[in-house]
Amino acid sequence: MDLSFFLFLSSGLFLGWSLGASDASNIFGTAVGTKMVKFRTAAVISSFFIIIGAVYAGSGASQTLGHLGSINTLPGAFMSALAAALTIYWMVELSMPISTSQAIVGAIIGWNFFAGKPTDISILSQIVGTWIFCPVLSGVISVLLYLSVRNIVRKSHIHIIRQDCYTRIGLIIAGAFGAYALGANNIANVMGVFVEANPLREIRLGSGFHLSGTQVLFLIGGIAISVGVSTYSQKVMDTVGHGVMKMSPLMAWVVVVSQSVVLFLFASQGLQQFLLSHDLPALPLVPVSSSQAVIGAVMGIGIAKGGHELNWNLIGKIAVGWITTPIIAALICYVSLFFLQNVFGQVVYQ
Repeated sequence: MDLSFFLFLSSGLFLGWSLGASDASNIFGTAVGTKMVKFRTAAVISSFFIIIGAVYAGSGASQTLGHLGSINTLPGAFMSALAAALTIYWMVELSMPISTSQAIVGAIIGWNFFAGKPTDISILSQIVGTWIFCPVLSGVISVLLYLSVRNIVRKSHIHIIRQDCYTRIGLIIAGAFGAYALGANNIANVMGVFVEANPLREIRLGSGFHLSGTQVLFLIGGIAISVGVSTYSQKVMDTVGHGVMKMSPLMAWVVVVSQSVVLFLFASQGLQQFLLSHDLPALPLVPVSSSQAVIGAVMGIGIAKGGHELNWNLIGKIAVGWITTPIIAALICYVSLFFLQNVFGQVVYQ
C-alpha cells in the first residue's frame, strides 16, 4: 500500500483527536464535573465504546455525509479534514464545546466550491435542520426524563448513600451508551471524507472475524478519537460539567442519557429500517452534534427550573461558535486547497 495514504490520513487522525478532545465532554462532562466519576475512569470507558460504535455502527451517517460532497482524491480529503480539525482545535483552546459536525460540513462545502462541484441542497437541508432539531429534541427528552426521575426518587425515599451509589452506576452505564452512540454517529465526521478514496483492504481472521476496508478505516479513526479523549478532553469537560449550569448528580445523569438517545436515534440503521418497514416516519442518518445535544439537554433542565441558574453569557458565546464554525472551516478549506494545488502541485479533485 502506498505510504502516502497514511500521510494524507494524518489530518483525519488529527480531526479524530480533536473530536475526542472536544466531544468526550458531552459523554462524561457532567459526571466528571459533579465529581461522580473520575476523569481516568471516564476516559477508559469512553475510548472502548467509541471504538466499538465506530467500527460496527458507523456506516449509516457516513453515507449521508458522503452524498453532501464526494471528495474523490486523498489530497482533497486531507485538506478538508485538516481545515475542520484546525477549526475545532482553535475552539477547544478557547474551552468551547463546538460542533464537529458543523466543522466538517463547512469544510466539505469549501471543497465543493473550490472543485466546482454542486452541493446537494436536500442533504444539506437535512443536516442543517438537525442543528436546530437536535438540541430541541435533546432538551425535550431531558425535561421529561428529569421530571419523571425526580418524582420517582422523591416517592421512593431511597437513602442518600444508596442513591449516590445508584447514580454513579447509572452515569457509567449512560456514559458507555453515549460513547457507543458518539462513535457510531460521529465517526462519519472524522473519516467520512476518506471513504471514497480509501485503499484499505478487508481483514479476515478465520471465519468468525471480518472487517471491511471501511471498517478498518473507522477503526483507525476510533482509535484517534480515543487518544483525544485520554489526552486533552478534561478542559472542555470542566466547561460542560459546571460552566453552563451547576448540576446535581441526578441532572448529570439525565443530560448524559438525553444526548446519548439523540445520537443513537440519528445513527441507528436498524431502528430506521424498522420504522420505515412499518410505514412510520424515521429520522435521517446524519452526523449530529453531540455538543448541541448536551447543551440542549442542560438548557432543557435549566428552563424547566425557571432559567435563572443558566449561564446565559456562556450559552451566547457557544451559540456564536456554532454559527461561525462552518463558515470558518469552509474558508480555511477553500484557501488551503488553493495553496495545496497551486504551490505543492497536488490534485485536490477529479
